[in-house]
Amino acid sequence: MADPNTYVVTGGAGFIGSNLVAELAARDAESRVVVVDDFSSGSFANIIDAMDRRRAGIFRGEVIASACDECDWESLIEEMAPLAIFHLAAITDTTVTDERRMIESNAECFRPILDACMQTATRLVYASSAATYGAAGAGPERRPLALDDAGRPNNVYGFSKWLMECDHRTAAAQYREETGQAPWVVGLRYFNVFGPGESRKGKMASMAFQLSSQIIADNRPRLFADGSQARDQVHVDDVVACTMAAAGLGQKKRPTPGVYNLGSGRATSFADLAAAVRRGFGLSADTLPVEYFPMPPDIRAFYQDFTQADMSQTSIGLGFTPRVDPIEGIESYARHLATTRRARRA
Repeated sequence: MADPNTYVVTGGAGFIGSNLVAELAARDAESRVVVVDDFSSGSFANIIDAMDRRRAGIFRGEVIASACDECDWESLIEEMAPLAIFHLAAITDTTVTDERRMIESNAECFRPILDACMQTATRLVYASSAATYGAAGAGPERRPLALDDAGRPNNVYGFSKWLMECDHRTAAAQYREETGQAPWVVGLRYFNVFGPGESRKGKMASMAFQLSSQIIADNRPRLFADGSQARDQVHVDDVVACTMAAAGLGQKKRPTPGVYNLGSGRATSFADLAAAVRRGFGLSADTLPVEYFPMPPDIRAFYQDFTQADMSQTSIGLGFTPRVDPIEGIESYARHLATTRRARRA
């Protein structure tokens, strides 16, 4: 029988994972939170910082310093009996071109976790991605991306996430055939996540963080011409809240299993994003103005000009509605980064 106070978070030392770990701890001081991470891109410091930021106290959980494919998931679940496993571990660098490595690390490592959770009726929430959409919705109409638009990713990262969803669909269909009900497995297509805790992500940090870093270095913020490209920017607090809601830890105690979008439901142009960052730093119009430059052809080949999540099914199935307005969230985040910079200089 599942322990209602035990949770496993793979990739728990990463940006989103550490925020999730801290929120689970803040929600219940008696909870047992187990982090599984190989620390190839995550850091213990992310967990410490997130615990402080969310006023969750001292981290008293457990850490398994292993890659997901090094774990015996059936034995782990039998021993710990977690209420839910949150699978966020992955190669998230979308510029990685080693197709075998990406598919092995993301898609193939997911299958043992999926199988073990279904065999033990353990709740599973995993991170998919808006990269599964490829260029869908980027035409002249620039429409929100509906769930059925996915399946033509532009890069191997998006393809690896699509393969995870395919495995989920196949396994769920077999499970329904055998048991007459759907397994508690939820995939979340994360859109462009930003917010506190991403400083160690390097080149994969959000555009809000990258522009802020350029300003902190007293450089002009740089954007691809002409700044009209738009993305669904979603605050990490909303991502954490929805991820928990998918495990029944939100308002809806019995969410509907399946795959859902997780964004703000709004498209924010990079020009508007840069303006929000500038306001957060309190810059005047003539101080470090935005510099626009041509998009390189190799980036143009797989670039998503426009993303906007259709959140209607997420609201119905998971009972979740985003709370953070992207522009207000970006401005507040930039203000936070500016304040942190001043504090370090003091």
